[in-house]
Amino acid sequence: MGVLFSITGFAQVNTDSLALVAKISDYQLQLGKLQNTLAKKTNDKRNDSAVAQQSANANSTAANTLSANPQDKTDARRANNAAGNAKGDARRARNSSDRLDDLNKSILDLQNKISDAQLQLMKFTHIAYTPVMPMMPARTDSTHQ
Repeated sequence: MGVLFSITGFAQVNTDSLALVAKISDYQLQLGKLQNTLAKKTNDKRNDSAVAQQSANANSTAANTLSANPQDKTDARRANNAAGNAKGDARRARNSSDRLDDLNKSILDLQNKISDAQLQLMKFTHIAYTPVMPMMPARTDSTHQ
């Protein structure tokens, strides 16, 4: 009976470790997909912020023009349109910033899940699991040449 118990215990550890390896691989796949979108979301945020700043400047110019001649209907319409454009562009910039923040949070959460699963795997196997792909690309230190 003792022999069966030790074989069953070994099979359980093997199954659990295989499940952890599969979970780590799944997390790494998800992480890779998210990291592939990081550059685009960063660029979107940068572009949307620039457009919002340009709209705010145009709104300021239109408001100054209107304040010089408050009775001019054309200037009033231009100021109103510029204000609407600035409002919409500012919303778009905030949304793209929020999307980038959410993406960074998701990446960090997945990295933590991968680390936790790797620690659990080390408890089973007593061998460090080497990921197939690096967690983050290596950054060069530009301060030392």
